[in-house]
Amino acid sequence: MRITGGIYCNRRIKCPKGVIRPAMDRMRESMFSILGGLYGLSFLDLFSGSGIVGIEAASRGASSVTFVEKDRIKKVVLHENVKIADNCKTEIFIMPAERFISLTKNKFDIVFLDPPFPLKKKQELLELVSKKNILNPSGLVIIHHPVEEIWQEKIDTLLLEDKRKYGRSILLFYRYNVQESN
Repeated sequence: MRITGGIYCNRRIKCPKGVIRPAMDRMRESMFSILGGLYGLSFLDLFSGSGIVGIEAASRGASSVTFVEKDRIKKVVLHENVKIADNCKTEIFIMPAERFISLTKNKFDIVFLDPPFPLKKKQELLELVSKKNILNPSGLVIIHHPVEEIWQEKIDTLLLEDKRKYGRSILLFYRYNVQESN
């Protein structure tokens, strides 16, 4: 796997053992093109796996990236890969995404979720992100899911802003609506 843009463009990262479905190069490149420059923004990479999405965010200027992965088998390779991102503050948490969302006191500008496609209750994860107030004002939540799933336009305080299809998967971009939280 390789970084598709930014200061680490074309650097390769290792793929950890275990079940992994890395985000396609084309999809990542497109997503980060849509996002534009990430300078000064905080990025949360839930279901990190190899860490490629969070490292790509660092490569494109994010000031801090938090990686969350529950599979302990991936821990060593994730730590090794994240060393590439020496231009920003990084943190790694080995725990379930739901637990991290419930416990964190931090707020993020962008939250990216790439849960296993068979995982049930993905929409509930977005509700939890909204209810636990981990997004900065006008923050963005992006979720990668299979095309077969139907998603709501509004999930708690999150409003669907954009939708992009890549083969058999879709990226949904939800914007945090500050007025809805009051």
